[in-house]
Amino acid sequence: QVELVESGGGLVQPGGSLRLSCAASESILNIYAMGWYRQAPGKQREMVAAVTKGGSTNYADPVKVRFTISRDDAKNTVFLQMNNLKTQAPAVYYCAALQSPGPGVVPDYWGRGTQVTVSS
Repeated sequence: QVELVESGGGLVQPGGSLRLSCAASESILNIYAMGWYRQAPGKQREMVAAVTKGGSTNYADPVKVRFTISRDDAKNTVFLQMNNLKTQAPAVYYCAALQSPGPGVVPDYWGRGTQVTVSS
């Protein structure tokens, strides 16, 4: 059982930046992919960004160019750098871990989330 703990959320003005961190309780070296998801009230959870252990990245279209996901396997940590944030209702950002790839797979582990609000 891998525990994931997110941090770095908060209130930021439009155009600002935040850096989210996700600390894993054990090594993520052999975890196929780490990702960030976002869920706004009344909406489904959606993938924001993901990074494989090989370094390949994938982003949701709305955040391409503005967000960067990275992983530091030595520190068992995943980051999400969010720049030029757009006004949005409060959303909870979740860290997730996918142990093995495959069609239709969903993350095996989830963090409890960190809230991000972009508002003036």
